[in-house]
Amino acid sequence: MKAILIDDNEKLYIGKTDKPIFKENELLVKVKATALNRADLLQKRGLYPPPEGASTILGLEMSGVVEEVGENVEGWNKGDRVCALLPGGGYAEYVSIPAEMAIPIPDGLSFEEAAAIPEVFLTAYLNMFWLGKLEKDETVLIHAGASGVGTAAIQLARVVGAKIIVTAGTEEKRELCLSLGADVAIDYKDGPFAPKVKETTHGKGVNLILDFIGASYWEQNISSLATYGKLILIGTMGGSNVENVNLGKILFKKLQVIGTALRSQPIEKKIALTKDFRDFALSKFENSEVKPVIDSVWDWKDADEAHAHMEQNKNAGKIVLRVNEVD
Repeated sequence: MKAILIDDNEKLYIGKTDKPIFKENELLVKVKATALNRADLLQKRGLYPPPEGASTILGLEMSGVVEEVGENVEGWNKGDRVCALLPGGGYAEYVSIPAEMAIPIPDGLSFEEAAAIPEVFLTAYLNMFWLGKLEKDETVLIHAGASGVGTAAIQLARVVGAKIIVTAGTEEKRELCLSLGADVAIDYKDGPFAPKVKETTHGKGVNLILDFIGASYWEQNISSLATYGKLILIGTMGGSNVENVNLGKILFKKLQVIGTALRSQPIEKKIALTKDFRDFALSKFENSEVKPVIDSVWDWKDADEAHAHMEQNKNAGKIVLRVNEVD
């Protein structure tokens, strides 16, 4: 089969590799589209190796058509449209997935839209509801609000009736966040965000923070949390080392700091998460209450340019690769 591979100069190209072998409890899927994640940028540079046993090909999600059904699989048929979270392998013509990880693509959604769902919505769902326990009328602060995970988190928080504050660096991105349901959008380039969070919450602080930035936001995050608040650390784009941490603030406010990563979760947990999310959200995609937010769609032969687009932080929403036939 054809797949996007990495040359010695860390450039992407379409080459030949082995077609995946699917097991009796799996589906073989012909990929129609995949989507970019920052993990792809790191893996390309050798900084984020895939989990043991996973494909070394880039790509943490895909949408496509079921090509073959394992002999022990029930409920799926050849020709079904599915999308799924992957530990790797999405930048390819075919993937094999555990049948229990498959999500049916709602009618009315294209393959490109469906490819933009699994990674970001499952990440947002895991962190806000499984770990963060977000409830109606609580307040969540979502950093990088216009990112793929950010746009998913805004919509899921809105559905449960939470109050939503986001940070984003351009007016266009802040307007997007507000259009998706955010109540307040803060320009993080216009000075510290913590005083604005305090003002917005009338001094109470937020119940939950989803943070992709890490060290450079540590002090402001701790300051922005309400008593019993939770900080969910999803990434460290702003560094991973924090100096002179005052643990007293964490004790005094009875805070929780939770580190998380979806890719390295055991398959059993990913299956449970997928099923829970599917029950919660599938009908909401069908009635357009929730939707994937797409920044741009690229032919997979232009994957390097798509990566550059993400590296320059130009995207608002998901960057999708369309997997076209290649001679």
